[in-house]
Amino acid sequence: INKLPEESEKPQGEYLLNIEVEVPIYNESLGEFPVVFKVTGKDGEEIVYEDFVATRIFSPGTNRIQVEVAGKDGIQVEIAPIYSGGSYKITEGIKIVTLSKDNTTTVSFTDNYDYSVTKNSTTIIRFHNEIEYRNSIRKLEIFKGEIKEMENKKIFDAKEFKNIKEIIYNSSNKYNDSTAFVIKHQEKKNVSYENISYARLLKDINKLGTALYNIGLKGKRIAIIGKNRYEWVIGHLANLLGGIVSVPLDKDLQYEELENSLIRSKADCILFDEKLVDKINEIKENNKTQIKEFICMSEIEGYKSINNLLNEGEKLLEEGNEEYVNAQIDENIMSILLFTSGTTSKSKAVMLSQRNIASNIYALQSVEDIRQTDTNIAFLPFHHIFGSTCLIMMLASGVKTTFPDGLRYIKQNLNEYKVSVFVGVPILVEAIYKTIMKEIEKQGKTNLIKTAMKISNFLLKFKIDIRRKIFKQVLTALGGELRFVITGGAPADPEILKGFNSLGVETLQGYGLSETSPVIAAENYNVKKNGSVGVPMLNDSIEIINKDEEGIGEIRVKGPNVMLGYYEMPELTEEVLKDGWFYTGDLGYIDKEGRIFITGRNKNLIVLKNGKKIFPEELETLINRLEIVEESMVFGMPNEENKDDVKLSVKIVYNKEIVKEKYGDKTKEELYEIIWEQIKELNKSFPRYKHIQYLLVSEEELIKTTTKKVKRQEEMKKILNEKK
Repeated sequence: INKLPEESEKPQGEYLLNIEVEVPIYNESLGEFPVVFKVTGKDGEEIVYEDFVATRIFSPGTNRIQVEVAGKDGIQVEIAPIYSGGSYKITEGIKIVTLSKDNTTTVSFTDNYDYSVTKNSTTIIRFHNEIEYRNSIRKLEIFKGEIKEMENKKIFDAKEFKNIKEIIYNSSNKYNDSTAFVIKHQEKKNVSYENISYARLLKDINKLGTALYNIGLKGKRIAIIGKNRYEWVIGHLANLLGGIVSVPLDKDLQYEELENSLIRSKADCILFDEKLVDKINEIKENNKTQIKEFICMSEIEGYKSINNLLNEGEKLLEEGNEEYVNAQIDENIMSILLFTSGTTSKSKAVMLSQRNIASNIYALQSVEDIRQTDTNIAFLPFHHIFGSTCLIMMLASGVKTTFPDGLRYIKQNLNEYKVSVFVGVPILVEAIYKTIMKEIEKQGKTNLIKTAMKISNFLLKFKIDIRRKIFKQVLTALGGELRFVITGGAPADPEILKGFNSLGVETLQGYGLSETSPVIAAENYNVKKNGSVGVPMLNDSIEIINKDEEGIGEIRVKGPNVMLGYYEMPELTEEVLKDGWFYTGDLGYIDKEGRIFITGRNKNLIVLKNGKKIFPEELETLINRLEIVEESMVFGMPNEENKDDVKLSVKIVYNKEIVKEKYGDKTKEELYEIIWEQIKELNKSFPRYKHIQYLLVSEEELIKTTTKKVKRQEEMKKILNEKK
């Protein structure tokens, strides 16, 4: 099809949608694009056509044209897009639709061009001149509908920076005297708080960076290991602002893995927490790494300290040494070497540039409601990219950040610092919510609160928000200021998110990976649906490929936040990076409104002999809602009777407190039967092929990464060994 038809050329049999498009950021000369659909039907049926609107669902890279049709009951129409022009093409074929005069049927087609439809645009039905004449057209009525845009558009005024140095300098200038960090000092019962301003933060970074340059670390690699603390922050930022490669490491690594990571990363120096001094002594003694400088975050005998270096750097700056301050940053080269959690095999070292991180911070600031007046608590470990990127996002937004004392003190810290916002993994968010609901249950107010939630959610439909007023007492237990929570890093239970939102705490879910710096999709207050991870970030394109009959396929992403590659793993890099697209290995689908849903990991998928596919994460979410269950892992146990098949199984770790409180006098055998009865009851709500057939019960926590992801392969090895 090389040209559009003239108005006079009207052979029956086809209609053409002319879609007026809003030009997106990357397609400045797009203009209008036509799409042709073909309609065939029974002899003698007459076509009836009117102007109508097609709903354009925008999601970069995986877009859909959507049409609503209705007509004579039982009539079937065949609709197929057949237009292809320039770089635009339809990627789906014929759809057979059974019409109803009472209900409209939605028909959608996926295309691969990035654009969105302007609100209130209309389409004009026309006919194409190259299609043979048909007198066998069914009656077809096309109804006007509303344009729905699901682009993650810029909501807040955010400035885009090329690198982290620009971000920190901008924040120091903009939020100069505002508090960037609060440091808690505690000696026995004596507690004091030290406020670190944005101006001082930059001075400390420049002091430390100048001292690092002075001891020969310019252009080198520095590993950082320890808990979340101010010294970790300035160490990481001193690396980034001076063009030194930062290598964040997990403080909970076993000695062998820590040593191996230092060897693989070719680190020249390590900044470490004093609690890890025994491991550091051993690394120094064994001398298998190329580390020349060992710097402690506190002052201990035998090692340089960050405090010493800050004093040295200050003197050097006073003497006019500005080599570090004037360092030029190449935002396109490796700046962070990050080891993945390694839930399966050998951890991969991800190479990230400052452009990767800065572009993701800009995308987050553009859509998430982070305010300068907020107080954040840094729950997420900084060695994880979700933790460190969100840390810099908070600094870019002028937020005050505090440090937690540990998971046992969550409630105390939320009250102590009057926290208003935090980013956390689902297990943390769920723990806070369950604590709240347990307290409500003890007070005998469960039914009252649930009724109040229903009323407040009903009023929300009419833009009347009374949540924070009627749940003031509940929110006071969390400090009274908590208003916004972002969760990510693992799937969250939709019911927990719904519960938090019902209480008046805006709780959103995001999705990303270490390889994407990390966020590629997120909800915001304009785009929110229970169970969804939102829509693509405004500078990312997401596609679902190799879809099954239910529209579920692998998620791939393209954008400025996609990694440079895996360090010294070219073959593995080629497997996941193709033509700029990163293949995530995650499975999911996009609904008719452009929102993304994650169904599980490709590698976790359980395939039965009959071809049925089961996503363990889906079942685990439902099983974990049982009061007695602390956590669970669904897996396929090899079937001894049929080696080509597996038995759908679950390992359940029970909640010790609930067992003690409600089943304290029960034996292990009786406890097993209680849990098995609950699983059998739950089975009734699943299709037969999803029924759990085998149960393991344990009081021992599942093997996890430090970001609380279950190491399924290690857990499976343990299960199979115990079964032997």
